[in-house]
Amino acid sequence: MSSAHIVIIEDEKAIADTLIHILEANGFIVQWFATAGEGLKYLQLNTVELLILDVGLPDGNGFELCKQIRMFSDLPIIFLTARDDEIDRVVGLEIGADDYVTKPFSPREMLARVKLRIKGYAEINKYNKPLDCDSELYAENYDYYFKGVALNLTALEYKILDKLVINPKQIFSREQLMAVEHTNHDAIYARNTDSHIKAIRNKLKLAGAAEIIQTKRGFGYYYEPIH
Repeated sequence: MSSAHIVIIEDEKAIADTLIHILEANGFIVQWFATAGEGLKYLQLNTVELLILDVGLPDGNGFELCKQIRMFSDLPIIFLTARDDEIDRVVGLEIGADDYVTKPFSPREMLARVKLRIKGYAEINKYNKPLDCDSELYAENYDYYFKGVALNLTALEYKILDKLVINPKQIFSREQLMAVEHTNHDAIYARNTDSHIKAIRNKLKLAGAAEIIQTKRGFGYYYEPIH
């Protein structure tokens, strides 16, 4: 973990310096950009383990940049913003961010969140290969494929589907799936989990898959193998 490559896209130099100092002191390789355009170009050409992304940037919106990044990468993204509105947190998580930190923040807390996200991202590699349980549905390069067709899942969608697929027929509650997402356990995030399940089902349907993510009313969701 200590050599992981982290990118910061933040236009306030003082904040960026604070992040760079604590991250480099803990062995991370850090690259800083003050604009969305510069950061996007770098991410398109380099392998990165985590992104700390400011919502308000001089040349764009962090939410829109996150959407662009999710088109080609599922790296963990931590939003950093001065806004603490509930709707902003929900929007950020729904478009594919993994965490949301408001300013001012504790450098130690940020470091802990960074380590958690990078650890979770690395653990996905354990299952990043075709699954024996279903030859038509398999994981590869942090996405799921059905009969060779990529589902184009977001990072959170991948984590949820992966949890279900590697435990066929096992029912998972919203709370258990939220633990996979590393989000707070409250009603709004429970509904957010439902929206992720709906998105996964839609993407499976577009790829030609049957109804393999089932609902056990009153309990949660489970994966029903095709054969």
